[in-house]
Amino acid sequence: MRRASGLATLSLLVVAALSLVGGTAEAGPPRTSAVVGHAYVNDNTPGVNTVAAFDRHADGSLTPVAGSPFAIGGEGTGAGLGSQGAIQLSPNRRFLLAVDAGSNQISVLRITARGIPEPVGEPVSSGGVQPVSIAINRLGLVYVANVGDGGSNYTGFFLTPAGRLIPLPGTTFPVPEGSGVGDVLFNSTGDRLVGTRDNPSLIDSFTVRLDGRLVAAPGSPFTGQGLGQIGAEFRPTNPSQLYVSNAHNGPGLGTVSAFRVSRSGVLSSIGDSPVPDGQTAPCWVEISRDGKYLFAINTGSANLSRYAIARDGSLSLIGTTAFTNGAGAVDARLSPDGRFLFVTGGRGQVVSGFAVDGGDVTELPGSPTPLPAGTAPTGIVVL
Repeated sequence: MRRASGLATLSLLVVAALSLVGGTAEAGPPRTSAVVGHAYVNDNTPGVNTVAAFDRHADGSLTPVAGSPFAIGGEGTGAGLGSQGAIQLSPNRRFLLAVDAGSNQISVLRITARGIPEPVGEPVSSGGVQPVSIAINRLGLVYVANVGDGGSNYTGFFLTPAGRLIPLPGTTFPVPEGSGVGDVLFNSTGDRLVGTRDNPSLIDSFTVRLDGRLVAAPGSPFTGQGLGQIGAEFRPTNPSQLYVSNAHNGPGLGTVSAFRVSRSGVLSSIGDSPVPDGQTAPCWVEISRDGKYLFAINTGSANLSRYAIARDGSLSLIGTTAFTNGAGAVDARLSPDGRFLFVTGGRGQVVSGFAVDGGDVTELPGSPTPLPAGTAPTGIVVL
């Protein structure tokens, strides 16, 4: 009994001592949420281009990787590219492909165990002038959209398992100068490819041959259902359903279109497409992994619109959510588990983070996360 009484007295003394310093027996330094992945932004830096790298934590927060931003070899332009997909992740999740729009090149970066992006050899010519968007399918076939005068086109490459980017002869498909290609993308099966043209409001649609070459669909390019086609995304759960933003209809007149894409690449409208969101300049789109929700990023309104996608592919507007920074946005990606949405901030030089619950989003505490000063960030990868 005397021993038990002594232990009780000692415990009371410890608790009392901790209370004097404002602590408890379990108090200690704040714990940082575990690192579960990474995020990367193409800074499009004038002169030597860089990529900003972040540790992604379980609570959705981002912290810079030590040494970030990282030089990648080519040159950026220091100005907005007006495109989606300026940086992409390889199918084996080992490499990043980033456009160097100022030097007409593509950089390949190996992702190390610590999340550091390291250049794989020297940047490779993009096959045209001013590359702005990259598409890569599950077999390693890569297409780059070039928009500059004297070299506006789609050009094909193959990415080897070791990260070498090899040009594919005979794969360059010219695009009229001044078209302002905003996005190039594959569907999930890799047998169809689409490119959006902002200035003439057109959509290029192709089938992809086994040798990687493109065959234009009958009737391509297709007239958009509004002005300013930029961002686009195939539905992850249906490779025949395509969604395209119509960004330049005017203030408060933004819409998103839903298309069915046939085996030959022909586009046909789904439901009551296009569906308005009542916002300005919906430039970028991202779709949930389960294919049930679409998020349209409204650059002119500094907010995002949330749509539900029905089984037949038709869209219905759920609502809008504002950004706390109010500085616009230039691309968006979901985390692999779909729990978080990250949006680059363009002229705001930030990344905004949102928790995702079905078709609802809530901006995270501590959002937005700053990006390096003096950059023109475009494109984001989350893994």
